[in-house]
Amino acid sequence: MMDHKGERSLQGQDSVLNRRNFIAGALAAGLAGSSLPSGAAAITPAGRADEAAIPPAVPEWVSKLQFQPPVRAGFTRVFNPSDGEKESWYINDHCFIQDDSGVWHLFGITGMDPAVPAKERFLLHATAPHLLGPWTKHAPVMHVDPAAGETVVWAPYVLRHDGLYWMFYCGGGVSDTRYRINLATSPDLWSWTRSPANPLLIDGYDARDPMVLRVGAQWVLYYCATEHPAGGHHVVKAATSSDLTHWTGRRIVFRSPKVGTFGGPTESPFVVARNNRYYLFVCTNDPYNNTDVYVSDSPFHWAPEDVVLRCGAHAAEVVDAGNGNWFISSAGWGQGGLYLSNLTWSD
Repeated sequence: MMDHKGERSLQGQDSVLNRRNFIAGALAAGLAGSSLPSGAAAITPAGRADEAAIPPAVPEWVSKLQFQPPVRAGFTRVFNPSDGEKESWYINDHCFIQDDSGVWHLFGITGMDPAVPAKERFLLHATAPHLLGPWTKHAPVMHVDPAAGETVVWAPYVLRHDGLYWMFYCGGGVSDTRYRINLATSPDLWSWTRSPANPLLIDGYDARDPMVLRVGAQWVLYYCATEHPAGGHHVVKAATSSDLTHWTGRRIVFRSPKVGTFGGPTESPFVVARNNRYYLFVCTNDPYNNTDVYVSDSPFHWAPEDVVLRCGAHAAEVVDAGNGNWFISSAGWGQGGLYLSNLTWSD
């Protein structure tokens, strides 16, 4: 539904922010980009990582982002991948899916702190009876396959179709300008088989973070990239398919004013379709824990001025848990685990 000004709004973390208020700078309490999860109150504040202790292999832009906030508002920590481990582990870009028995499965980028992205070569797998837990960590899945041209295993997205689970992920590549979006399938969410059609897409700079949405009679795959393989404006691109395997019609659907290569403000794209509107969630990395939400009447175009919400989340996923219950997640390097917040729609 519309608000009294005729503008659509989203409510997250028990506060509402519409486009007019956002542009005016009146950010609702708990939604400012510097506001981060309350569940982390149980985490010892770490402050900014000591750059001298970070291996030289870590790019400077990575080391600057490895910051664990001392307090987070609006989110609750539901899973800590370090539990039961001798070392400190993180979970970054991730996804959720519920199996036929009602059990929730979590897959995500993982590694030991401090993060070295080039060494993220398998995915965390955990299960829980409810999104809020308790979560049980299992053996990792999808170990990198160098013979298939993979150098990393990043940012999974899993959906169910035709009796199979389909996992889309970034497999990296020998050149940042030719990163691969790959596919694996599973009958049970435990054993995975890579598709002979891999790579589904090749793009740069570090094309990654795939997410797939059914739109009418076709599938749309969204991913993070730059305007040109060697760099340029940070963008979200999309391709379409009728069978989840063969993808065509690649196009830019969101172009940030910012220019660069690594990182950028268009990571972790996630699209929600509601009431003939399409909401694009992107992680801006400015600050690290910040997700902007854009609204459009089309699943193939969003503009920077169409922002309707800013919330303190990194690598956010949006989960429809049924019965009107929606959640938004947050995770990342040095963040102490996975966090969830209620998400309430007022459209």
